[in-house]
Amino acid sequence: MTRALVVEDDRALARALAITLRASGYEVVTAATGAEGVAAAASAHPDVVVLDLGLPDMDGLDVLAAVRGWSAVPVLVLTARSTGDDAVEALDAGADDVVTKPFGMDVLLARLRAAVRRGPSEVAEPVVRTASFDVDLARRLVLRDGAPVRLTPTEWHLLELLARAPGRVVPQQLLLAELRGPHLRGDGHYLRVYVAQLRRKLEPDPSRPRHLLTEPGVGYRLEV
Repeated sequence: MTRALVVEDDRALARALAITLRASGYEVVTAATGAEGVAAAASAHPDVVVLDLGLPDMDGLDVLAAVRGWSAVPVLVLTARSTGDDAVEALDAGADDVVTKPFGMDVLLARLRAAVRRGPSEVAEPVVRTASFDVDLARRLVLRDGAPVRLTPTEWHLLELLARAPGRVVPQQLLLAELRGPHLRGDGHYLRVYVAQLRRKLEPDPSRPRHLLTEPGVGYRLEV
């Protein structure tokens, strides 16, 4: 069964999309915010993504950029903006197709079928190699000097989120939403504690980190 991720904050539209897609044989996962969408793309491994650009917490293009950091999953973008600029920007950012609201469900289904045919049904999970340790995303394993490093579930989850977008800043609010839920985004101390624990386990010199870097006021990134 083809799994579709629907990232849409309009509850009525999200419900209609879910009902239509399930009736058409899709397995459906839904997300109402950008942070939830990125997290679901990482955990649910969808075969296709329906992504609204107008999300409450972050721009849909930022969600697209985050997903494209690790995945080639087909993405069909929905936009209520009538100018062609958004369509061009979305396609340039890696979208496979753009549908302007309002739209007919039959058209959307046809576009989804085409996107799934063009896109990969599975994407191999990479091994992210740094100068000090390797992160095997497929086996959920971290190796340092050839030996496995024991991480707590939260430490692994945080490292996985960073490793899926190496070299890119992952926003603090997205990390908190994924690790603690959308209602606890403001607790930056929570992130600092777990980043410090990861540095102690993985960095050659935790006091001068080379790989797990802080972007003050923005978030964190994994530098290989």
